[in-house]
Amino acid sequence: MARAAQTNCNGYPGFSSFGTYRAHNAPNRQSKEHVMDSIPISVEGFRKLEKELDRLKRERPEIVEAIKVAREEGDLRENAGYDAARERQGMLEAKIKFIESRMSRFNVIDRKTLGGSRIAFGATVELEDLDTEETKKYTLLGPDEADPNEGSISLASPVARALMGKEEGDEVVVDAPRGKIRYEIISVTYES
Repeated sequence: MARAAQTNCNGYPGFSSFGTYRAHNAPNRQSKEHVMDSIPISVEGFRKLEKELDRLKRERPEIVEAIKVAREEGDLRENAGYDAARERQGMLEAKIKFIESRMSRFNVIDRKTLGGSRIAFGATVELEDLDTEETKKYTLLGPDEADPNEGSISLASPVARALMGKEEGDEVVVDAPRGKIRYEIISVTYES
């Protein structure tokens, strides 16, 4: 089951200030691959995924019925309805398995308990591109709930990685596909 947390997101890879992560060790050699002990997620994000998981599980009987009906149509080798239903079932089960595998690793964080002047999980950051003078505002969330269309980015994104631990007034350089982008941090706020 998910663990509740107040102010940190322990174990997120790449952010030493967020706790530890362990490395897999193969016999006689050490692997550089890291496995997260936990994945940060907000209370709201966790509830949203719980609802998604419940919705997916409620689809199971409908797909089983579609497979049953398609089987009754006869020869399965040339039965497009059967193939489509089986493919849909496979995709559904893969989604369920993926969400369930992550649920136990979530470090559920109540964003209302967060605060401070340094950028960390849950911070809303306003940035100014120093070359274009364009401003952007992002909320830093875990990878399972971040949605750039809604103004949130993953802690694993290049922008978030460059911002971690910084404060208002700091300048950061982000390695982006279009090249290096210089930002000034205009403000850092937390939900209250």
